[in-house]
Amino acid sequence: MDDRKELKENVILSWVRLTGILKNTRLTQGMIYNEAVVMLLVNRKYKEDGEGLVSFKDIVRETKMLKSLVNRTIDSLVGKGLLIRCDGEADRRTTYVRPVTENLASYLQVHKHSLEMVDRIIEIIGVEDAGAFVRLTNKLVDSDFSND
Repeated sequence: MDDRKELKENVILSWVRLTGILKNTRLTQGMIYNEAVVMLLVNRKYKEDGEGLVSFKDIVRETKMLKSLVNRTIDSLVGKGLLIRCDGEADRRTTYVRPVTENLASYLQVHKHSLEMVDRIIEIIGVEDAGAFVRLTNKLVDSDFSND
């Protein structure tokens, strides 16, 4: 097998092994994965601006989830009292969500568990490799290679 082909096979194998670990360790224990992903985006925005207003379109773009799945996920989070749907001030056609701040503690407990798992990952691979992982992952996501 030539070096390039072997490298490609190793990338696929590493990808499968990593996703298997992430799936089986339940990075988001206590919350459905898709809910935790949406809440991560909303909470991050909330920490940035104190409001946490995120558009439906931004959630779809950032998560790469199907629109119907994002809609169901948002419905579930609204039903759990974690999000509120609202119209945008600039464009009424765009739907936004924002966190119900008094209920953020339940999400933050799930997120705390995720952060503890990530601490363990950083202990294993080191800060430098963790930074490289973030840079490489962002490079792949930003390239939008999945839509080739």
